[in-house]
Amino acid sequence: MLAYLFIVIAVAVHLRFLPLPFSFAPVAAALLYFGARMPRKQMWIPVVLLAASDVYLTRVTYGYPLTADHFVTWAWYAAMLVLGGSLIKGFSAVRIGAASLTASVSFFLISNFCVWMVWRDMYPKTFNGLMTCYVAGLPFFRSTVASDLLFSTAFFGIGYLVSRERGTSAVIAR
Repeated sequence: MLAYLFIVIAVAVHLRFLPLPFSFAPVAAALLYFGARMPRKQMWIPVVLLAASDVYLTRVTYGYPLTADHFVTWAWYAAMLVLGGSLIKGFSAVRIGAASLTASVSFFLISNFCVWMVWRDMYPKTFNGLMTCYVAGLPFFRSTVASDLLFSTAFFGIGYLVSRERGTSAVIAR
């Protein structure tokens, strides 16, 4: 149940119902935690919730068209669930921190590459244009790394404390 709560918090922040500084969100941490704690047959739930919130933000709030980069982001959501599922083999601060950093770096590389590819007028389609896109994303990357590490620590820490308090195993059988 805690995994669902963390996903709801992530969607609320994503939709700006719970305002946090831009690019400081619990999305990756919630996906990693959900992937680590919930059965695989439920993995579609957070992907659908986050994709729906993306569609709402893009079309209704910002008035932009849906583009190919959205589908890549949704695939990234699924990949983070799978990465979280790999944590099930043994929880440790190192594994959780490595997964969190992997989430931050992969989102930075993939999302900026997609922006460079999809948005025709934003950056020239050259190597220099791609590097300019990555450099423009660096201020957001710093916040992303900080939020992913902070929220991963909080979510996995809370989950550990709750399971310990209940005297139950922290791992859900798959």
